Amino acid sequence: MERIVIIGGVAAGATAAARARRISAHAEITVLEAGPDISFANCGFPYYIGRDIDRRSKLILQSPESFREQYDVQVEVETEVIAIDREARTVRARRKADATELELPYDSLILAQGGKPFVPPIPGVEKPHVFSLWTLRDMDAIDSWIGTEEPRSAVVVGGGFIGLEMVEGLRKRGMDVEVVERLPHVMPNVEAEIAGYLTEELQAYGVGVHTSASVTRIDDDVVVLDDGRTLPAEMVLMSVGVKPTLTLAQEAGLEIGESGGLVVDEYLRTSDPHIFAAGDMVEIDHTVSDRKVRIPLAGPANRQGRIAASNALGERRAYTGAQGTSIVKLFEATAGSTGLSLTQAKAAGFDAESVVVHKENHTSYYPGATPVTVLLVYERETGRILGGQTAGEEGADKRLDVLSTAIASGMTVSRLAELDFAYAPPFGSANDPLNMAAFVAENRMSGASSSITAAELDSFAGDLAQPMVAIDLRDPFSFERSHVRGSHPVTLKQLLMRTSQVPKDMPVLIISEDGKKGHQALRQMSQAGFEAVYNVSGGHTSIERYARAVGYEYFDVTLRRVEEKDLFAAADTGGEDEGDTPDAAAGGGLGGGEPLIVDVRTPEEFNMGAVPDAVNVPLDDIGSYVESLGEKGRKITVYCASGARSAYAVRMLQQVGFSNVHNGGGLMDMMARSRG
Repeated sequence: MERIVIIGGVAAGATAAARARRISAHAEITVLEAGPDISFANCGFPYYIGRDIDRRSKLILQSPESFREQYDVQVEVETEVIAIDREARTVRARRKADATELELPYDSLILAQGGKPFVPPIPGVEKPHVFSLWTLRDMDAIDSWIGTEEPRSAVVVGGGFIGLEMVEGLRKRGMDVEVVERLPHVMPNVEAEIAGYLTEELQAYGVGVHTSASVTRIDDDVVVLDDGRTLPAEMVLMSVGVKPTLTLAQEAGLEIGESGGLVVDEYLRTSDPHIFAAGDMVEIDHTVSDRKVRIPLAGPANRQGRIAASNALGERRAYTGAQGTSIVKLFEATAGSTGLSLTQAKAAGFDAESVVVHKENHTSYYPGATPVTVLLVYERETGRILGGQTAGEEGADKRLDVLSTAIASGMTVSRLAELDFAYAPPFGSANDPLNMAAFVAENRMSGASSSITAAELDSFAGDLAQPMVAIDLRDPFSFERSHVRGSHPVTLKQLLMRTSQVPKDMPVLIISEDGKKGHQALRQMSQAGFEAVYNVSGGHTSIERYARAVGYEYFDVTLRRVEEKDLFAAADTGGEDEGDTPDAAAGGGLGGGEPLIVDVRTPEEFNMGAVPDAVNVPLDDIGSYVESLGEKGRKITVYCASGARSAYAVRMLQQVGFSNVHNGGGLMDMMARSRG
């Protein structure tokens, strides 16, 4: 009878035990767990703290008793393994309750001890109001402290996954929260402009963000930073990283790898052929870079546990590695990454570059559309996709999963450009954001569009031996809220009409809202003889996010004020139905015979900024205002965002007899004329 001993009873260990029993009904399987619990959902802990998960019991997937009953596995909790005798193939363990020692023989041993939070030796870290979050006991201690002590302020040290998830949970429990991250931006695994999106979300919910900063001391009600600042902290959560649990493996003489994890081969076998390992403690192959890495994530750990058990019982299942696909939810924001970042790709020896697009998660005309960001990293010559990152309120997760699949299958950007996505207005667009990202990458690869990412702007400016001209194509209201100092606000139409006024002997940097109009301007300027025109990939949206996260050396970016969000606002505000016809046009009256300017955009667009003295009559409501527009010969100028809806409004008014109606085009064209 095969004897399997598994050290560790959470993700990888519990999965290995269940898999072993499914393979062999007769094997003798023993799980040794140092803690009091097995098979709990530690990824759900922050959501219980924040009460998104309302019952603690939902986090307990198995108990030692239920596991024994369901799988006929002997489970020993609160039992610490003291030593492994590789020659005798035995494990010596001690029960914590009574110090009883056990000696268990094995034919195959599976190490699944995972990792533990790294707690730096900061003065005050031992205080009772300082916590880390890794086990059910940790979660219970935090929950109890909040319930009994009612802290009003908290500092989260570490801006990674657990740290940010706990920021949200603590805010939902009513605390003022500050997050401290020693690296230049939160979520260090994503690019700075994606981190800037998360930073804005934190600021919107009143969270203080302190990057490139470290905690040097923890007092009873404050923490002290390395620059001398103090932050109020009636509670502190330490979340600065995870280190693998390797003491037992090291004492047994097992090989430790270059990344600091336990070495395993493709069958998850250690340097001892009778000992396998899985989970956070092992180092594995990164499937894109082919480098040895540690990826402490639940998904890879569970899959490794399954394969380790299969091989421990005589199968030969290879584990090919992982690419580190991960995602985080932060209030209303979502952001994730897969494969390599641009920095990682270059460090791995790839000639890589990246592009960024911002596009609605589904058609803009279907209610509820919100922007989703796609950042695509690829090999310059072959177009092979090396990595990707996504962000947005809706739809970022499914685009990330597609990118993960694309990387795993060796897909190129050209193949991604042709990928056939399911489309209907509630679900996507005829050209999905992923298609659009691939189009932009193809244009950059071919030289059709010399684009520069927000992250490349500083090096681009630093490499220039001469000044450049920066042209901002956005509307004046967006420009006023945030812009690159020294850039020139010009409409696309004006730019194309006045290219002779742009110096051809200087590099030209084009900035639009999201990069789309910038590409159009670049193409037309290139055809007009300009040789050094560059479009900012992702436009000003990307520039502002990058500036918010880490800032620039060569560019001064004015940041718009972050709109505050109410964490506890009621979902139903009791406002008008969308289809209700307003009693009067916004912005002013319609009466009289003087010339009239009509903005046919939506009220939401109108409130973001409009032409002086314009009145807002949404295109859908024009029929209700016909009788209020005065004489049929009155001069009426209509405009919208681009000129498309206003052209339609001209036809509608002409059809009911108005003879002096003019299309003013887009908002920027109207503003240019009004200021001219």
